[in-house]
Amino acid sequence: MKASKLTQFLKAIDALLAGLHNALHGFVLFYFKNVNRRFRSKLPVWKMEIETSEHLHMAIKAFKRIVLPLSLLYVCTDFYFFGRNALDSALWGLLIFFYSNFVPDFPSIFRRKKADVTKGSLPWYKKYALLLFAPLLIVLLFSGLQLGWRTTETFHNFRSLTIYGAFLLLLGFLLFGNFPMSIGRITEILSPSFYGAMGYMAHLKVDGIW
Repeated sequence: MKASKLTQFLKAIDALLAGLHNALHGFVLFYFKNVNRRFRSKLPVWKMEIETSEHLHMAIKAFKRIVLPLSLLYVCTDFYFFGRNALDSALWGLLIFFYSNFVPDFPSIFRRKKADVTKGSLPWYKKYALLLFAPLLIVLLFSGLQLGWRTTETFHNFRSLTIYGAFLLLLGFLLFGNFPMSIGRITEILSPSFYGAMGYMAHLKVDGIW
């Protein structure tokens, strides 16, 4: 009976992951199609479909083999040893993980192929604002705001990963950094940067950066 229940549970997990895969694939592909149509990119649809499938396959693979087991260990450890319910930070972390799998490509609409010496390069804070606040800036662009920021930075490197991780560390402190501090609370503060780094590294792995 117990083996039967375990089998049913595993089948339910597989069905959930299959549904998540299809939903994410449709959403990401819909996003990139609309961005390319809106800004008249010459990237063909078949190329977008291949890119989306490759990154999503790696995201699901990393989720099943690494992120989910570590998340269960994290929640159980925090509850057993520190008396804290870390389920909320783990759920936020899973969202950040899947978002981070695609975030290096989000600023692509702000990219230029060759540096324009007449305009100079962007200041570093504007350059990385394109990465850290990409969703907000893209929404503003779709709303009609003319944002003239352009960069040759591709964000497919460990420098950008480090800056993104530091940003998520600050976000984790703002979300979970209430006083008095404890080891359990510190693990919650670190969780967004951990999940984000895992997602970002999965993206870099697909692109052959490491």
